[in-house]
Amino acid sequence: MPPVAPARAPVAPGWRVDEATRTAAMQAYDLESLRDSASLKKITDFAAALCGTPIALVSLVEETQQTFLSRTGLDVSETPREMSFCQHAMLEDRIMVIPDATQDPRFIDNALVTGDLHLRFYAGAPLVSDDGIALGSLCVIDTVPRQGLTKLQMQGLTTLADNVMARLRDSRDAAAWRATDRATRRQLTDSEDRFRTLADTMPQMVWSTLPDGYHDYYNARWYEFTGTPLGSTDGEGWNDVFHAEDQARAWEVWSHSLATGEPYQIEYRLRHFDGTYRWVLGRALPIRDADGRITRWFGTCTDIHEQKLALHEREVISQELSHRIKNIFSVISGLISFAARSQPGFAPIAADLRQRITALGRAHDFVRPHSPQSRPAVQQDSLHGLLGELFEPYQRGDHPPIIVTGDEIAIDDRSATPLALLFHELATNATKYGALSTDSGTIAVTVVRGDNQATLYWTERGGPPVIAPDGPQGFGSQLIELSAVRQLGGTVTRDWRPEGLAMTITVPLAAFRRG
Repeated sequence: MPPVAPARAPVAPGWRVDEATRTAAMQAYDLESLRDSASLKKITDFAAALCGTPIALVSLVEETQQTFLSRTGLDVSETPREMSFCQHAMLEDRIMVIPDATQDPRFIDNALVTGDLHLRFYAGAPLVSDDGIALGSLCVIDTVPRQGLTKLQMQGLTTLADNVMARLRDSRDAAAWRATDRATRRQLTDSEDRFRTLADTMPQMVWSTLPDGYHDYYNARWYEFTGTPLGSTDGEGWNDVFHAEDQARAWEVWSHSLATGEPYQIEYRLRHFDGTYRWVLGRALPIRDADGRITRWFGTCTDIHEQKLALHEREVISQELSHRIKNIFSVISGLISFAARSQPGFAPIAADLRQRITALGRAHDFVRPHSPQSRPAVQQDSLHGLLGELFEPYQRGDHPPIIVTGDEIAIDDRSATPLALLFHELATNATKYGALSTDSGTIAVTVVRGDNQATLYWTERGGPPVIAPDGPQGFGSQLIELSAVRQLGGTVTRDWRPEGLAMTITVPLAAFRRG
């Protein structure tokens, strides 16, 4: 097969290309990893064998020189750019062939032609990046003139040039990945350093765990507080510094958070470096990724020992004061009973007074500070709970005559006293004259909460026929007005229905509990 005649190539002055763009492009490649690499050496060896030339090169044309990343049949690794044939070849859109350099005006005086290399024949396939930036060429060189290359050799040289570019792309992508990885590692390191610095300056103990709860970080405050050696509480070692009585409870709460992802909060005792145990508040929140999976837990331990002791002391004092107040109620009841014995005519009034004082005592006992052992089963700020305590003496087995329904409203010790007097008086009157004076009578107490006020409905049924009283109000009615209107700031309306009294009491929500 006759050689392929070379195309007449125009003069291509390489120095007119955008060198800044080319330089930036070549800096993206990890050229040092490819210099004299085995993969490129196989390509130049095969190119020389395919074309029957003593020399084959992978040449990258830089600003002032051309560098041979791979060489077959040549000792030098670079030459000045002004001697470069490849700076012309890289600008072509196909293989540039020079049959005899001594006959080409561009190269007749080139040192590679006139010097020891004695270059005569040159064929170079351009190496061009994906974004069209010329980098150099894969070339074959002979020291004797030649007519050109066969079609097979041209096709093979083009294929080998594509392989060179594939190697260059691999090196560029690997370099970019390494640069990104280094940047990411630097960012992570910087972020971790900032976190550790911040955590070590916090007054709280700070810790973190892996998603499964494995503890892998504690800040300086943890080690200062516990006095444990660095790293000794990693994993499950943290459990050893808990008070023995708190370990099972703390582990149960922590296990629940790990299983559900719910925030962790608990009070427990930790061993201090001086050997004592101090109360701390432990809290933790999960960190989640974009898919909602927990990637880490971050938590704190706050020393609350002094607050805990102060709270305990305050509770003891409050309980002692409440106990003395309760004793005062008992003393007053005793004095009333003593007076009633010496004044028989005073006995009915004395009985009413004792009942009212007993109601106040029940209300006070409900809202007073309690220990865990004495605390009522229902919430102490519950209106339903207070009414349940007040109505307990009126219950009759499995069919309670007084039923409390409706909305719940929070109360405090300030409102408990007038509420107790109000509903005790209503229950007492119902026992004497109304629904509770018969075995079949019932009373419904309904609580309806509005935006700014609450309405309490007292409805009696099943008692004797009711007739509205004539004349001035008695003491009991005056007491109801005093409690509901003057102390709670509400209003009272009565409806004397034949089937029983229906009373509506409206009270501002602000009167039930301090803001």
